Amino acid sequence: MEEGSWKDAGGERSQPSRSGKRSTGGREESYARIIQRVFESRYQPGAERVDFEREDIVRAAKALGVNLPKNLGDVVYAFRYRRPLPQSVRERAPAGRDWIIRPSGRSRYRFEVVRLAWVRPTEGLVETKVPDATPGIIRRMYALNDEQALLAKIRYNRLIDTFTGVTCYSLQSHLRTTLPDGSQIETDEVYVGVDKKGVHYVFPVQAKSAPDAISVVQIEQDLAMCGSKFPGLVCRPIGAQSLDADLIALFEFQRQEGEVRIAAERHYRLVPPEQVSGADLEAYRRAP
Repeated sequence: MEEGSWKDAGGERSQPSRSGKRSTGGREESYARIIQRVFESRYQPGAERVDFEREDIVRAAKALGVNLPKNLGDVVYAFRYRRPLPQSVRERAPAGRDWIIRPSGRSRYRFEVVRLAWVRPTEGLVETKVPDATPGIIRRMYALNDEQALLAKIRYNRLIDTFTGVTCYSLQSHLRTTLPDGSQIETDEVYVGVDKKGVHYVFPVQAKSAPDAISVVQIEQDLAMCGSKFPGLVCRPIGAQSLDADLIALFEFQRQEGEVRIAAERHYRLVPPEQVSGADLEAYRRAP
């Protein structure tokens, strides 16, 4: 999700930092204490859904003696999109599950248990070398931030095409829209594509730079956005994360049994063309 300013499902305007990095220091600690207090005030043992509202944030801050943030919605935003909930909250989920925060109406939210909350690249996964076609002028720090640089590399190297096996075209960057439930969201980039059978697809892309992780909430929102704005196209949500300056992890997601799951993951290493050897090409031909 690209940095910017928009209203979340509760109507509060959120303004993440321009750098795209997670908040640190006193603010991070205050937000963690507030959200923990909100959860504990509503949680019942064994519950897998915990509803709360904007005023719970106000009550929690007052009870803790913590100054209220100017943007109440920023507390919720931080734990929906930027970082996991406090450990004291997470440990109350059933084994093998985790908590996320979903919208539940205007100024209302819900902690809910899911199998997958945050997506991180698999360590040690095979890297596929791709001749780097990124224009030199783009690589010279002209992208405004790490996530924009990542999106540019994906676009110029046609990595969505390579990853999905579909001929793709960038339709729009930083698509902001309102979902049927009133949530206002932003998708980093939207591609459309067509395969050899003539099937049309839409690929919403969420990009993250390390060490941030991809939030499953964002993928759920992209699925809802596609159903609303592109009902005639097959939606295939994509997550992208830069592992270093030239290594990019791509994920494809699907819904299974009502929850988001990882359908595919590949890692692509951008290299000068001469670094793709004959041995590399032979290995790729033999790969399953």
